[in-house]
Amino acid sequence: MTSQPTRLSPLEVRERVACMCDHGDVCSSFAPGHALHLIQARMASATPRGWVDAIVTRADAASGTVVVRTLDGDEHSLWNAGAAALEATPGTPVAVHTAYGVLAVGRVQYNVQVS
Repeated sequence: MTSQPTRLSPLEVRERVACMCDHGDVCSSFAPGHALHLIQARMASATPRGWVDAIVTRADAASGTVVVRTLDGDEHSLWNAGAAALEATPGTPVAVHTAYGVLAVGRVQYNVQVS
């Protein structure tokens, strides 16, 4: 005799979903500001006109925010759950792809939420 498997309703499952970076582990989400998806990185590299050079003006590792000022004078606030704020210290030259939400610090790229 087999027992019926217990089934969770979609609501119960959805309530428990959380990115692993909330618990100090590697990001398990590709939402803006979390892990960089391969397709996102490829789309950003395939559209070179979308990249904007900028200088980091502020970085707060505790909140994960990085504020950059482009060479045109525009200011963008970026959020990343990982180490972007540790790598992009004030005065660091960076590149931002605002269409795909990618921050490049040297050769390292981060998925960022642009606001």
